[in-house]
Amino acid sequence: MATKGAYKRLTKEYMAIQKNPPPYITAKPLESNILDWHYVITGPPDTPYEGGEYYGRITFPAEYPFKPPSIRMITPSGRFQPDTRLCLSMSDFHPSSWNPSWSISTILNGLLSFMVGDESTTGSIKTSVHEKKMYAARSHLWNVKNQKFRGVS
Repeated sequence: MATKGAYKRLTKEYMAIQKNPPPYITAKPLESNILDWHYVITGPPDTPYEGGEYYGRITFPAEYPFKPPSIRMITPSGRFQPDTRLCLSMSDFHPSSWNPSWSISTILNGLLSFMVGDESTTGSIKTSVHEKKMYAARSHLWNVKNQKFRGVS
């Protein structure tokens, strides 16, 4: 259950992300739990992910924004292990590097930036450009089988 501060902050961020969505990103919380956000990243042009749809979850702690969220990408992408907590500077793997001023847009833009890079971390995998393009081509068919994805897209 979200604290009053977390609820207020996440509600404000939801309104902001609806009004001014980050490029290639859609995100919203579950109606039943504002701490459970679902996102879809559309693979940007000129990347191996172009045309792909990458569904994932951000789970915020009740103490957000004072504690960082956990981040997962559910859709197989060739970049991250599916449905595995990702070790990123803005995730709960690194609470000491967390900045409470970071927003959901900041988190998702950071995830997208990391996705199109090639740095290694816990939860990332190495695949060829060809494999990433195959995952991108198959991503929509994989996602439509997931009921929660259909609620975000």
